[in-house]
Amino acid sequence: MGSNAEVHGVLVVDKPPGPTSHDVVAQARKMYGTRRVGHTGTLDPMATGVLVLLFGEATKLSSLLSASDKRYDARIVFGASTDSDDAEGTVTNTSLLLPNLADSRAIEAALSAERERQWQVPPAVSAIKQNGEPAYKAARMGLELVLEPRAVRLYEVHVLATGDNYLDVELHCSKGYYVRALARDLGAGLGCPAHLGKLRRVRNGSFGLDLAAAWPSSSPVPLMPILEAVKQAMPTAQLAETGVRRARCGQVLTVDDFLGLPEAFVQRSLFAWLSGSELIALGESFDDGTFRVKRGFAAESQA
Repeated sequence: MGSNAEVHGVLVVDKPPGPTSHDVVAQARKMYGTRRVGHTGTLDPMATGVLVLLFGEATKLSSLLSASDKRYDARIVFGASTDSDDAEGTVTNTSLLLPNLADSRAIEAALSAERERQWQVPPAVSAIKQNGEPAYKAARMGLELVLEPRAVRLYEVHVLATGDNYLDVELHCSKGYYVRALARDLGAGLGCPAHLGKLRRVRNGSFGLDLAAAWPSSSPVPLMPILEAVKQAMPTAQLAETGVRRARCGQVLTVDDFLGLPEAFVQRSLFAWLSGSELIALGESFDDGTFRVKRGFAAESQA
């Protein structure tokens, strides 16, 4: 496919194990003939599942969709810890004394402690930057890191299956939550080194595996229009003619610039502003009753 600067839309892919998220983006750039491609949340090379790719004007949705909650299926393996907290790392500690994974009360107590956790120390091998460099670079050079805990939430976690040395769990978590750190911390809670053995992301915000295309693909898959993706991710409201003009100019709007804006939308911090079937902008509401543009969209991106 030749170079095409007019590619706009969203593509949900089912990332296979092996490539990095950056590798998938590079493949998509080549396949669709455009440089303007991004994604909404990194998956480690060993991880599989939902990766949302953004093309053209859809890259303006990156910060919004990256902030979405996530759902995963994961396998936590006990008996060994690694420097990356997953199966691809170098083993750092082992134990032949495994927890009794058939003891449902002990397992539930350990999981309950993780549900209550509000701060999580990221894995040393991560993309978090320290002094301008990703932490994983320092870790691979053997440098000792002290990463600051980050505010996270684990909304739900449930056991799917147990084995002699592993738990399969499903979880629902906030942006920024590391499932590798969950494996590490759950092992600590049960008094045994542990690491993440498998990880599959089944949902990123409003986008699940039901929308995902197999990857890599032998030919370009049709992209989801930006408006359809926005409707998947957030509420919408119609603008009056005055609202369209003001939004296009980046001016402050009032309730009168919308067509019958429901009260519920006035209280929302961010929603999509439409004119018929055209996406004009993403906008925020403020306590003083005004509305302001956060991201504007080019009309030609929706042709």
